[in-house]
Amino acid sequence: MAVTPENIAVAMGMAAPEQDSIQWQQWELWIDDATMLIENRADQLDIDPADIGEVKFDYVVRESVVAHIKKPDDATQVSVQVDDGMTSKSYRSGKGRVTILDEWWVLLGLTDPSGAFAIDMVPGVGSIHDLACSLRFGAAYCSCGADIAGKPIYGVVP
Repeated sequence: MAVTPENIAVAMGMAAPEQDSIQWQQWELWIDDATMLIENRADQLDIDPADIGEVKFDYVVRESVVAHIKKPDDATQVSVQVDDGMTSKSYRSGKGRVTILDEWWVLLGLTDPSGAFAIDMVPGVGSIHDLACSLRFGAAYCSCGADIAGKPIYGVVP
């Protein structure tokens, strides 16, 4: 997994900065930050970072650093006024740090399985229904609430 400042420069369509210059060191730092974020997420999900394809890994590191270079901070507009003169510069808002987009986490296979859709929405097979539950009489629905609670919440337990 080898993204270098030269790769970043090519992706941005510009000449690479002088090696060991401040800009070079800054880009290397951001490459290391993106790599650390990916490895940290992989560790949290108990996935070996080596199992992620090198092409995908490098793509996400490269694109996250390029995005950070293009939108380095969270300023949306900077204005400077001196006497009667004023100048402004607008930026597309960034996070102010290297970030990995959600779509890139999906590409890497490092999405968190917890959340709203990790809840088991299918009732347990072994639910105990009330004696008077509609399911016991051939209905397609439960009238005692055991399908949502795992035990009857309406009526008497058998």
